[in-house]
Amino acid sequence: MEKSKKIRLIVLISLIFVLIATSILYVVLIVKDNRVANETATTEETIAIQQRLKDLGYFNSEVTGYYGRITREAVRRFQADYGLAQTGEVNSTTADYLGINLGGQSSNDLYLIAKCIYAEARGEPYVGKVAVGAVILNRVANPNFPNTIYGVVYQPWPFTAVYDGQITLEPDEECYQAARDAMNGWDPTYGCIYYYNPVTATSQWIFSRQVVTQIGKHVFAI
Repeated sequence: MEKSKKIRLIVLISLIFVLIATSILYVVLIVKDNRVANETATTEETIAIQQRLKDLGYFNSEVTGYYGRITREAVRRFQADYGLAQTGEVNSTTADYLGINLGGQSSNDLYLIAKCIYAEARGEPYVGKVAVGAVILNRVANPNFPNTIYGVVYQPWPFTAVYDGQITLEPDEECYQAARDAMNGWDPTYGCIYYYNPVTATSQWIFSRQVVTQIGKHVFAI
């Protein structure tokens, strides 16, 4: 009788141990799954990914900067719709389709400003190109805007080129030089934080801003 009780106790302890071990393993796998989702994405980049997916209707949760299962599933849906490999990770190809830059390129301020200049003002005179770069830098310095170039460029709605995909185009040497001049302090806008084409602009609000100057087709305002 005593032996039977001991056997039952051993079996019970074994079952409890198996349950605990299984639970721990499950938690470890979940954590690993979330971490592996996109190990190289920074918080800032993940925010850009989530916001872009949200704007396109693929991400219906709060933008948090945490790259977990919900973000992976949203990325997979986007990749499926665009005929991309459904990995759930945002590699350079997926980033191009999203219209954002990640990894080393996203931290390269010169490259990102040059891309924005090319996308927004490649038909403008040289001083107009520098002016667009200056507006980006003026926004970084303004407390009402994100405090990084990446954050300013990919903030929701300000730049048409981000949403129509032109931001993925490679800049030419003139746009690189315009970006350099802007970063070196040349500001033909005298501190402006807005610019628009008065012929094509549809927002009535933008017309309410105080105009400082016009360069080429763009009006620059504060």
